[in-house]
Amino acid sequence: MNDDLSPYLEDLSKCVRCGSCKAVCPTHDQEPVEPMGARGRIMLLRALMSGEAGPSHLLNERIFSCILCGACTSACPLGVDVSGAMYRGRQLLARTDRERKHLRSAAKFALRRPELTFRLLQMSRRFLLRPLVRRGSIPFLPDLPPSPLEREEQVFKVPGKKGRVAVFTGCSVNYIFPSLAESLIQVLQRFGYEVVLPKGEVCCGAPLRALGLGEEAARLAKKNLGVFSRLNVEAVLSLCPTCTDTLRNGYRKLIGAGLENAADISVFFRDRLMLMESIGKTSVYHDPCHLRYGLGIRREPRDIIRRAGIGLIETGDTGCCGFGGSFCFSHKDLSLGLLGKRTGEIIRSGADAVVTSCPGCILQLSRTIKDRPVLHLIELIEEAYCLRSPENEELVPASGSV
Repeated sequence: MNDDLSPYLEDLSKCVRCGSCKAVCPTHDQEPVEPMGARGRIMLLRALMSGEAGPSHLLNERIFSCILCGACTSACPLGVDVSGAMYRGRQLLARTDRERKHLRSAAKFALRRPELTFRLLQMSRRFLLRPLVRRGSIPFLPDLPPSPLEREEQVFKVPGKKGRVAVFTGCSVNYIFPSLAESLIQVLQRFGYEVVLPKGEVCCGAPLRALGLGEEAARLAKKNLGVFSRLNVEAVLSLCPTCTDTLRNGYRKLIGAGLENAADISVFFRDRLMLMESIGKTSVYHDPCHLRYGLGIRREPRDIIRRAGIGLIETGDTGCCGFGGSFCFSHKDLSLGLLGKRTGEIIRSGADAVVTSCPGCILQLSRTIKDRPVLHLIELIEEAYCLRSPENEELVPASGSV
């Protein structure tokens, strides 16, 4: 037995096959056979790590069909870290996993040369990428902004500052939703916070880790930890729960240390927001998986929506939207099945808008929800407390050095 695997085997051996994890597994809900649920995958991981089973096409498919939502780890009464074992299992299988070979190559290229990748995607949208979407080769094609977020080292100053925070923008915000970062900076300034965008940020590493590229993800983790741990800031805020969960929790497993002050915006802002008058609109809040299960945050975003004067309609036990990063590319049918179930619940609610806290969820939900806006929580906060508030003041960013 490989000593490197003994902690995982010891943890997995705690499983008593109670089925709590299977009951909350979204892929098992779509394909109800034992190997497509968390309990079945635990047995497969034990066999793989103990040497009882070796890599095969079928084993690879079962392990990589997990969407990595974290619901199983959260539900396990014995505290088995199923997600951690899943990442390690994928790392063991990466060399033999031919189905996702091109995804790995694309991910490594994009993260080594993000600016070039952005330009190539812009140039190839019309004649190359759109035909691929029509043929079903890729699931969807997000709109791209004219340019990514400016990533030079910056400090956005305010008069009489109350505090200082840093922003970890992440890939999806940098290259697809830079307006969300601008909204966050505007809100933070409105509340008197100096905002730091440090030079040197790289991808959090979650896409590489999900594809079994643990060593590459660890290198990115060390870079980010070096950049953000040196800053004298109250918090490192991110608009992506996957990034926040990775910075706080994933890095501990990858490199032995995480960013303890990494925080989701809902936790940071909730107690700083006053109660606004109702505007007579309703919304559904969609829980991102890594926010709910990885970070354990569910109440705070709902409190913010209510404080912003928006009615909240609950749709029961909200499910995964089916995005999962590379999952929606490698398992398109499962992804669409989860998306259809979740959007059906949202549409039946009759809410005027959908609010979530994850750029990936926005991309996925917007594929099928066309008759009402799908908003990030920071957009709701900006509208209520910067645009609608009678005390709104224009605060002009001033660049400086960290």
